[in-house]
Amino acid sequence: MLDDETLRDGLQSPSVRTPTIDEKIELLQHMDGLGIDTADIGLPGAGTKVACDVERLARAIADGKMRIRANCAARTMIADIKPIAEIQQRTGVPIECGAFIGSSPVRQYAEGWELDYLRKCTEEAITFAVKQGLTVMYVTEDTTRADPESLRLLFTTAIRAGASRLCIADTVGHATPNGAKAVVRFVKSVVADLGVADVGIDWHGHRDRGFGVASSIAALEAGATRLHGAALGIGERCGNTPIDLLLVNLVMMGYIERDLSGLPAYAAAVARVCDVGIAPNYPVIGADAFRTATGVHAAAVVKAFRKGDRALMDAVYAAVPASLVGRHQEIEVGPMSGRSNVVFWLESRGLPATDEVVDRIFAAAKASERTLTHEQIESLIGGAVPTKPGTPRLQTAPRRRRGF
Repeated sequence: MLDDETLRDGLQSPSVRTPTIDEKIELLQHMDGLGIDTADIGLPGAGTKVACDVERLARAIADGKMRIRANCAARTMIADIKPIAEIQQRTGVPIECGAFIGSSPVRQYAEGWELDYLRKCTEEAITFAVKQGLTVMYVTEDTTRADPESLRLLFTTAIRAGASRLCIADTVGHATPNGAKAVVRFVKSVVADLGVADVGIDWHGHRDRGFGVASSIAALEAGATRLHGAALGIGERCGNTPIDLLLVNLVMMGYIERDLSGLPAYAAAVARVCDVGIAPNYPVIGADAFRTATGVHAAAVVKAFRKGDRALMDAVYAAVPASLVGRHQEIEVGPMSGRSNVVFWLESRGLPATDEVVDRIFAAAKASERTLTHEQIESLIGGAVPTKPGTPRLQTAPRRRRGF
């Protein structure tokens, strides 16, 4: 399963704009369309406005007959958990409570906490939540820097109090993929020692060391049953695991089946309502992900296109098939281009590729310091041209290609 943290942990980024409630509902609809299983819709204990938004989002799930399920974050405090229970009661929408508490020696020392205090908070909060009819995911913040015996005590307490899921939080992006596997296996052993079979294990990763996606997949392979992420990787510091890239990799590796044609629209919506930019070289979603102006690369893509083979066109100079996310290969014209770039650029827009026009554009490209813009080529042609090329319509079904 996948849990989308965009509307809560993602909005903790100091650089993002908080969306309006209507914009939040729009993002929730995108998540549902992508088949994401659960979404963190906020921390209602943070104040009245957040609580109101959480209730609106819960009602939107019911009114829209969405398949996605809601969860909310809460400190392991009755004051944080009570608003979640009240919203669930008013709306009739089941809401999972993600009760979190710091677990590492670093956090304990900074806060002046004793382990027994953490145990008591855990037991009291989860017992209360369960009595209120909430399912509980127990989250140990900074799990990947915690000592095993502290985790064993806290997780055992949580399960005995009624938690149905345990969340391993790599809060500061500390873990390597091997470390992620090790801690998941340890938590599995704790659950096994208690003789319970229905406790799920979540992995909540960050990307401070750039391991977000890799560690999430390693956690899955070790036995985690739900992975967390946020669109475009937004979140505190360097952000959360990018759920968009996690989706792509899980589909390509055969772990899940999803229609990802709506993924670019979801990413674009998040960029718009949260006021964050998408780097041109951002994998899969960025403007340059399936775009080339290099002669050798473009020539190979064009040759694949001439063969009428969409799968070959997708694979010849790309690891991710553009068609997987509803995109297509784009050929541009620049100083490193060949004549075939120019010919394909014109033909894909339904324009005649006469020698005179091709020579003129090719000469300008070679004299330029960067890829020619649409407007520059238009001026060289001497007339208006379509803004975008037509999407190649090939009948060959995409093939899955495997490699190392």
